[in-house]
Amino acid sequence: MIVGIGIDVVDLARFERAIARTPRLLERLFAESERSKPVHSLAARFAAKEALIKALGGPEMLRWHDMEVINDRDGNPGFALHGATAAEAAARGITRIHLSMSHDAGIATAFVIAESEPTTPAPPAPPAPSATGTDET
Repeated sequence: MIVGIGIDVVDLARFERAIARTPRLLERLFAESERSKPVHSLAARFAAKEALIKALGGPEMLRWHDMEVINDRDGNPGFALHGATAAEAAARGITRIHLSMSHDAGIATAFVIAESEPTTPAPPAPPAPSATGTDET
């Protein structure tokens, strides 16, 4: 069951200027494993983290390093969640997070879907008796 959706876009030129102007942003926003990526990949990862925050409902206690964008063995992007972010996802019953990232024409974008396990629906209630006490079917 989908419990959250988030999307974000980042202007690559603006992001690159911000990194050049404030080099410590790399340390603040990205885990060590992410920092060596090219600027378009960093911008997409920043968009992914913003999209994840939106999918989680925007709690303020989340930290950037608690949302690490990783790739599986096939190169597909995903998240390694740590600390408060992992706790928030668990509290919301989130068991799977889907991530798609892209960059083109000066824009990086990311889309996140957070899912929980489907709940077993309750069995249907028996039909209510008719107002006259007889079944008129």
